[in-house]
This record gives sequence, structure tokens and C-alpha cells, in this order.
Amino acid sequence: MRNKIFKILISINLLVLALGLLSLNFLWVLLLTGSLLAIAIYDSQQTKHAILRNFPLIGRARWMIEDVRPFVQQYILETDTGGAPISRMFRNIVYQRAKNSRDTIPFGTQVDTYKTGYEWIGHSLSAFNISEINKAPRITIGSKHCKQPYSASILNISAMSFGSLSKPALLALNKGAKLGGFYHNTGEGGVSPYHLEHNADVVWQIGTGYFGCRNDEGGFCPEKFEKQARHQNIKMIEIKLSQGAKPGHGGILPASKNTQEIADIRGVRVGTQVDSPSIHSAFQTPMQLIQFVDTLRELSGGKPIGIKLALGRRSEFVAICKAMVELNVTPDFVTVDGGEGGTGAAPLEYSNSIGSPLREALAFVDDCLTGYGVREDVKIIASGKIISGFHLVKNLALGADVCNSARGMMLALGCVQSLSCNTNECPTGVATQDPSLHKGLVPENKAVRVFQFHKKTIHATVDIISSAGLKSPSDLNRTHIFRRVNQQEVKRYDEIFPHMVVGGFLKDCIPDNYAIDIEEADANSFAPKRTLTSINQETKSLCENEAS
Repeated sequence: MRNKIFKILISINLLVLALGLLSLNFLWVLLLTGSLLAIAIYDSQQTKHAILRNFPLIGRARWMIEDVRPFVQQYILETDTGGAPISRMFRNIVYQRAKNSRDTIPFGTQVDTYKTGYEWIGHSLSAFNISEINKAPRITIGSKHCKQPYSASILNISAMSFGSLSKPALLALNKGAKLGGFYHNTGEGGVSPYHLEHNADVVWQIGTGYFGCRNDEGGFCPEKFEKQARHQNIKMIEIKLSQGAKPGHGGILPASKNTQEIADIRGVRVGTQVDSPSIHSAFQTPMQLIQFVDTLRELSGGKPIGIKLALGRRSEFVAICKAMVELNVTPDFVTVDGGEGGTGAAPLEYSNSIGSPLREALAFVDDCLTGYGVREDVKIIASGKIISGFHLVKNLALGADVCNSARGMMLALGCVQSLSCNTNECPTGVATQDPSLHKGLVPENKAVRVFQFHKKTIHATVDIISSAGLKSPSDLNRTHIFRRVNQQEVKRYDEIFPHMVVGGFLKDCIPDNYAIDIEEADANSFAPKRTLTSINQETKSLCENEAS
């Protein structure tokens, strides 16, 4: 007890000294010290926190420092190449382009070009002048089964729902998309009025909750889907199987957040908790998934229908490809979401340790579609920390036709990476439903910034492509990108991710690293053919053969 009292007295004396140095009125000093003494005595007697009990007031100072630590780190200590998940260097380039200010840098790169993992594109001595090529390239999405193909920009707004983003943020994104001629993905929360306000092109994402096309039991409703899907602004429909932020994890809409407006948009009862299942109820197998794609295409009037997934067990995507071949039906596009996570709030383990990173997933999806001979009918959309022109170039070279950006677009809106998206306390009004916070975001101003970020990033992409001696993003391939794989060796992407033979998987031209995935894949089940029991039997047989 004596030690505790001594610590209390030291804390109070230090505070009195500080206040005295500031020449405060003695009465105020007495009042403050008395209050602090009461807090210190309380802290020393409470039993919940050991640090407060052992170090009254000082423990509270520690908590205060912890609270301000992220801000001190970001605004004072952080380097240009530091900061996560998006470094200050890339945040700055978004801000500069969004504001249409100077986006060049002086005195050379700050990136360590000899660090393992450093990547670059090889330029060409036969480079084109940027004026010689199309400065606004577009990609047509729509297979032979599609009656209303869509011409898409190579950079678009990734999936972000009303609820995760505020009304002003969605309005700004939608108007920016209209100004720039690129699409705006709704996210799985359904088509809100704010996704349609400015008549931008929209991609309607449908998740496991079937929001906007949901029956009373929470299943898929064909009639509601058909009515919504034929809206003139909805250009494509995306079936979300999983997302990079939390693959294999269903979302929860708490009853407290289920307002009348959100309930109307999602087609649920107001004031109830709404659970999004981890899997779809409209289909249970790869064959049924592809049939569901065909059904949605017919109900929508022939619009492009695609699937979105974060790559998990590789044999499952192989099984989907097998179903495409068996039914002679393909989706119009596949969106590959990187396991790097995204704007959605997620448990730490899901963000850090579940789902394949984008590069490996993208190469695998491109290889499988090519190996099964359906790549020409299926476009690939890449999504995952795509911020700069070189990010686009890398993904296009690896197999993507189009790229989506969520965090880049949020930064263009004014996001400062405060990492409070999951708290409803976003200080910039982007990721909050608190009117006192999102009133600061003026859609008319931010829409222009979204438009300018898109325009200047596309320009940077085209500029890089022209420097490589190419005239179109479709000319990019894996031979153009280099990676330092260790301190003694540099490899091209086509050495790390070898090109696949078109239709090779149908002709038993299967690389060794794909053989086990193809063997496990079954078009009639997402579960692999090879179970632990069968693997044990194979191992036992192998051992017996070797022994004999």
C-alpha cells in the first residue's frame, strides 16, 4: 500500500509541476489535482486492470498514447515507402491524380530495386509515342451466349455496398463513373438508389443473401431478379462466391443497422438480424452453378453474367471449368479477388491467412480457362490492391482483361487510411453511416476527383504500354514483366507462371503442378474426389508395392 501511495503522489506532483509551469490559476490547479487524485485512488483499488492497479494515472497515460499511436506513426514517423495496407507513396499518387496536381517525383526511386520481389516491365527500343495509341482502351465482355455484350474500361470501381459505404460516398463514386465512362459495382448489399442516381454503368453483385432478388425464406427469387436485372443501367451481373476480405465467411447485418431504407433495398424485414450464409442455396455443385449462370443470363435478357471468387482449394475452380466444358456453357467473366483482403471488415485470420494472393490466383484461373479451351469466351477481371498504372499492367500481363479497384477509389474520395472502416467512425465520411461524419463528404466535389484519378491512372497505364512497344493492353503478356526472385536471379513472369497450351487439359497435356488438382476435380461436386481415406489407401498401396 505504501508503494502505491508513493506512486500516486509522484504522479500528482509531476502533474502539479507541469501545470505550474504553464502558470495556471492556483484554484484550477487544486481542482485538477484533486480530480486526478480521486481517479488515482480509484485506479489503485480496482481489480480489472493490473497496470492501472500498479501504476495509477500512468497506466491511463499509456492507454492514451496507444490511442494516438496510429496517428503519430502515420503522420510523423511513416516513410513514403512505409504504411500498410497501402503505402504513403501509393496513397500520395492517388491524392495527386485525384486533385489533378503534379504526380511526378524527383531524384529517382525510393524503392529498393535489389530487394527480392522487386518487379518491373521491360521497355522497348521500338516504343510508340503515346499519341499513336488509344488513350481510353476498352474490352468487350460477352461470350457467344450473351445477347447484350458490354464494353468495359480497363479500370473500374470494385464491389462496395450501401452500408459499408455512406450515401455521399456512393453518390460521388457513381457520378465519377458516369463522368469517366467506367462501371460501378454495387457490392452484395443490393442495388441502392445511390448506385443509379447519376446513370452510370452498374454491375449488380449477387451474394449468398440474394439481396434485391430474395424471397421470404431468404432464397433466390427469379421474378424479383428479372425485374431488377433488366434495368437499363445494369450492364452486367456478378455472382459472388467468395471475397478476398473474408472468403468462406458469411456476413451479418445486425438488427440495429437494419433500417427501413436498407431493409427496402435488400428485400428483408426491417429491424431483424440478417445472416448471409457462407454458401449459396440456389446451387450446390459446379454443374448447377453453370446452369444458374445460364438461367440468370436468360432472365436478364442476355446480359453478361459472371462469377467472383477468391481462389481457395484449386480443384474447385477446375471443377467449375469441367462443368463449363461438359455443359458447353460459360460465364461471360470471372472476377478474381485477391486474398490480400479489401474494404470489408473481417476477422484478422481471414484477412491474413485465408485465400490465395491475387497474382497466383490470377495466373491459375487464366491457365485453367486456357487449358480447358474456354478462355476466349470468358474475360477475367482482377481485384486486389490495384492503385497505380503499373499495378494494372502487371495484372493485365498475368492474364486479366480488366481490373477493379476499391481502396484506390476510396482514397480518391478522401480516405486517409485511418483503419476505422469497421467502427462506423470513419473521419472522412467514406465508410460510415453516421450523418455527423458523412456530411463532410460533398459528392459533387469528390466525383470529380474519382473521375480524375481514373483518367490519369489509365493515361499512366497506356503510357507504360507504349514504352514497352505495344499498342494495346491486350498485347501484354507474361514475357513483359520481370521479378527479382533472389539476390542472384531475375525471372520473367512466363518463367514463374509458364503459359498454358490452349485446350491442353483436354488432350492430357497437363503440367505436373496441375495434375493433382485436375484429378481431384469433379464437375458434380465442389468437394474433391481424393479424400483423406483415399489418400491413405494410395499411400498404403505405394508402400506395399515398394516393400514387395
